Amino acid sequence: MNKIKLMSHLVAGYPTSDLALSAARALVKGGADILEIQLPFSDPSADGPAIQTACTKVLENGYKTSDGLKFISQIHKEFPDTTIYLMSYASLVYTPGIENFCAQAAKAGVKGMIIPDLPFDFDEGLTKACRKNGMINIPVAAPSMSAERLEKLSCAGFPYIYAALRTGITGTDTKIDESTLSFLKKVSAGGSKIYGGFGISDGTQSKALANSVEAVVAGSVFVRIITENQNDEIKLSEQIEKKARELCGL
Repeated sequence: MNKIKLMSHLVAGYPTSDLALSAARALVKGGADILEIQLPFSDPSADGPAIQTACTKVLENGYKTSDGLKFISQIHKEFPDTTIYLMSYASLVYTPGIENFCAQAAKAGVKGMIIPDLPFDFDEGLTKACRKNGMINIPVAAPSMSAERLEKLSCAGFPYIYAALRTGITGTDTKIDESTLSFLKKVSAGGSKIYGGFGISDGTQSKALANSVEAVVAGSVFVRIITENQNDEIKLSEQIEKKARELCGL
């Protein structure tokens, strides 16, 4: 079987900037094709306990958006060939002005934006601002969407769509079954390439998804590994790389 493309999720600054950087290096070494880097947010609506706890800790350390963009810039300089997407929530992007934020993100090396609480058809100008700055907006599709709305999104012309594989929050186990694969077919019906995630934590799941998505997305599993090994940087890096290789089918 060919290598499975992996989009790995990382919370900027967690648990420290140095350890987050070590984790990013291990993810790239383990085969991650895309780094989805989350700017910490105080009330994340789609994130499960692992990511929410990580965000809280980083914010308690006084971490700011500017720190997150510096972190992204550092990773981009070290790994210029690795695609970086920025994941956050609408208020962090909207407050400084969406055009201004997108310009800063693009300058840091971001290639795409994932903002789950900005609807694809009422995005406050995000898609346009991304395009202006050489980035893409990646909207989120969820199984809870009505058939009409899902069809509208799939035919809206986005190059990529992030498919949340179930409703609720991420971080708990997701079963890949016929209904999951049927949902992915609907999301991709208009020709968009699909990133599929939410609760992906092992190689069996990623293999089950591989033929239906452009890349498998995994996040909470890496955040948990970082949390468990934050007092041992070498072990943290080894375990992150090992899990990334497993999810890539290597």
